[in-house]
Amino acid sequence: MLTRRGFTGFVGCAICAAAGFIAVDASAQGAPPAGTPGVTRKVLSQMEGPTPGYVTILAEATIEPGIVVGRHTHPGIETSYVLEGSIELPIQGQETRSYKAGDTYQIAAGTPHAGGKASDKSVKIASTYVVEKGKPLASPA
Repeated sequence: MLTRRGFTGFVGCAICAAAGFIAVDASAQGAPPAGTPGVTRKVLSQMEGPTPGYVTILAEATIEPGIVVGRHTHPGIETSYVLEGSIELPIQGQETRSYKAGDTYQIAAGTPHAGGKASDKSVKIASTYVVEKGKPLASPA
Protein backbone atom coordinates (compact mmCIF):
# COMPACT_ATOMS: atom_id res chain seq x y z
CA MET A 1 0.00 0.00 0.00
CA LEU A 2 1.25 3.49 -0.83
CA THR A 3 1.68 5.56 2.31
CA ARG A 4 1.97 9.34 2.53
CA ARG A 5 5.56 9.01 3.77
CA GLY A 6 6.45 6.63 0.94
CA PHE A 7 4.82 8.89 -1.62
CA THR A 8 6.55 12.04 -0.34
CA GLY A 9 9.97 10.42 -0.48
CA PHE A 10 9.32 8.96 -3.89
CA VAL A 11 7.97 12.15 -5.46
CA GLY A 12 11.11 14.07 -4.55
CA CYS A 13 13.15 11.29 -6.12
CA ALA A 14 10.87 11.03 -9.16
CA ILE A 15 10.96 14.72 -9.95
CA CYS A 16 14.76 14.88 -9.66
CA ALA A 17 15.20 11.78 -11.80
CA ALA A 18 12.51 12.55 -14.39
CA ALA A 19 15.07 13.17 -17.13
CA GLY A 20 16.51 9.70 -16.58
CA PHE A 21 13.24 7.75 -16.84
CA ILE A 22 12.86 5.38 -19.75
CA ALA A 23 9.39 5.48 -21.26
CA VAL A 24 7.67 2.12 -21.56
CA ASP A 25 4.32 1.12 -23.01
CA ALA A 26 1.82 3.72 -21.80
CA SER A 27 -1.17 1.81 -23.22
CA ALA A 28 -4.53 3.26 -22.20
CA GLN A 29 -3.02 4.98 -19.17
CA GLY A 30 -1.54 7.73 -21.34
CA ALA A 31 -4.79 8.59 -23.10
CA PRO A 32 -6.78 11.64 -22.05
CA PRO A 33 -10.37 11.12 -20.94
CA ALA A 34 -12.72 10.50 -23.84
CA GLY A 35 -14.55 13.55 -25.10
CA THR A 36 -11.98 16.24 -24.30
CA PRO A 37 -11.20 17.92 -27.61
CA GLY A 38 -8.62 20.66 -27.20
CA VAL A 39 -6.81 18.81 -24.41
CA THR A 40 -3.73 16.74 -25.23
CA ARG A 41 -1.67 14.67 -22.83
CA LYS A 42 1.78 13.43 -23.80
CA VAL A 43 3.34 10.72 -21.63
CA LEU A 44 6.97 11.67 -21.09
CA SER A 45 7.91 8.64 -19.01
CA GLN A 46 6.42 5.71 -17.16
CA MET A 47 7.87 3.27 -14.66
CA GLU A 48 6.68 0.54 -12.32
CA GLY A 49 6.23 1.45 -8.66
CA PRO A 50 6.84 2.95 -6.17
CA THR A 51 5.08 -0.10 -4.72
CA PRO A 52 3.70 -3.25 -6.36
CA GLY A 53 0.43 -2.60 -8.17
CA TYR A 54 1.25 1.05 -8.94
CA VAL A 55 2.81 2.86 -11.86
CA THR A 56 4.30 6.36 -11.96
CA ILE A 57 3.62 8.45 -15.05
CA LEU A 58 5.15 11.79 -15.91
CA ALA A 59 2.99 13.62 -18.47
CA GLU A 60 2.63 17.01 -20.08
CA ALA A 61 -0.89 18.29 -20.71
CA THR A 62 -1.78 21.15 -23.02
CA ILE A 63 -5.17 22.85 -22.80
CA GLU A 64 -6.02 25.01 -25.79
CA PRO A 65 -7.51 28.51 -25.33
CA GLY A 66 -11.25 28.49 -24.67
CA ILE A 67 -11.34 24.84 -23.52
CA VAL A 68 -12.78 23.77 -20.17
CA VAL A 69 -11.52 20.41 -18.89
CA GLY A 70 -14.38 18.07 -17.99
CA ARG A 71 -14.85 16.76 -14.46
CA HIS A 72 -12.76 13.62 -13.94
CA THR A 73 -10.80 11.51 -11.45
CA HIS A 74 -7.50 9.62 -11.37
CA PRO A 75 -6.88 6.21 -9.73
CA GLY A 76 -4.04 7.69 -7.69
CA ILE A 77 -2.34 10.92 -6.68
CA GLU A 78 -1.76 13.75 -9.15
CA THR A 79 1.04 16.25 -8.46
CA SER A 80 1.20 19.07 -11.02
CA TYR A 81 3.31 22.08 -11.94
CA VAL A 82 1.90 24.80 -14.21
CA LEU A 83 4.47 25.46 -16.94
CA GLU A 84 2.59 28.09 -18.96
CA GLY A 85 -0.61 30.08 -18.62
CA SER A 86 -3.09 29.86 -15.77
CA ILE A 87 -5.97 27.60 -14.82
CA GLU A 88 -8.91 27.80 -12.45
CA LEU A 89 -9.22 24.44 -10.70
CA PRO A 90 -12.34 23.34 -8.84
CA ILE A 91 -11.46 20.30 -6.68
CA GLN A 92 -14.35 18.58 -4.87
CA GLY A 93 -14.36 19.49 -1.18
CA GLN A 94 -12.06 22.49 -1.64
CA GLU A 95 -12.42 26.13 -2.58
CA THR A 96 -11.82 26.80 -6.28
CA ARG A 97 -8.33 28.23 -6.76
CA SER A 98 -6.43 29.70 -9.68
CA TYR A 99 -2.93 28.50 -10.52
CA LYS A 100 -0.44 30.29 -12.79
CA ALA A 101 2.95 29.40 -14.27
CA GLY A 102 5.26 28.34 -11.44
CA ASP A 103 2.45 27.13 -9.13
CA THR A 104 1.96 23.55 -7.99
CA TYR A 105 -1.00 21.56 -6.73
CA GLN A 106 -1.87 18.04 -5.59
CA ILE A 107 -5.10 16.12 -5.97
CA ALA A 108 -5.86 13.04 -3.86
CA ALA A 109 -6.72 9.73 -5.49
CA GLY A 110 -10.30 9.48 -6.74
CA THR A 111 -11.10 13.14 -6.05
CA PRO A 112 -13.29 14.70 -8.77
CA HIS A 113 -11.87 17.87 -10.31
CA ALA A 114 -12.22 19.86 -13.53
CA GLY A 115 -11.21 23.03 -15.27
CA GLY A 116 -13.05 26.15 -14.16
CA LYS A 117 -13.60 28.97 -16.61
CA ALA A 118 -11.75 28.71 -19.91
CA SER A 119 -8.42 30.48 -20.33
CA ASP A 120 -7.83 32.92 -23.17
CA LYS A 121 -4.30 31.47 -23.61
CA SER A 122 -2.92 27.97 -23.93
CA VAL A 123 -2.14 26.24 -20.61
CA LYS A 124 0.68 23.71 -20.24
CA ILE A 125 0.99 21.53 -17.13
CA ALA A 126 3.56 18.89 -16.12
CA SER A 127 2.01 16.19 -13.94
CA THR A 128 3.29 13.18 -12.05
CA TYR A 129 0.67 10.51 -11.45
CA VAL A 130 1.18 7.62 -9.02
CA VAL A 131 -1.76 5.43 -10.00
CA GLU A 132 -3.06 1.90 -9.75
CA LYS A 133 -1.59 -0.24 -12.51
CA GLY A 134 -3.96 -1.30 -15.29
CA LYS A 135 -6.54 1.43 -14.68
CA PRO A 136 -7.16 4.32 -17.08
CA LEU A 137 -5.19 7.44 -16.17
CA ALA A 138 -8.39 9.50 -16.08
CA SER A 139 -12.09 8.67 -15.94
CA PRO A 140 -15.11 10.99 -16.26
CA ALA A 141 -16.69 11.85 -12.89
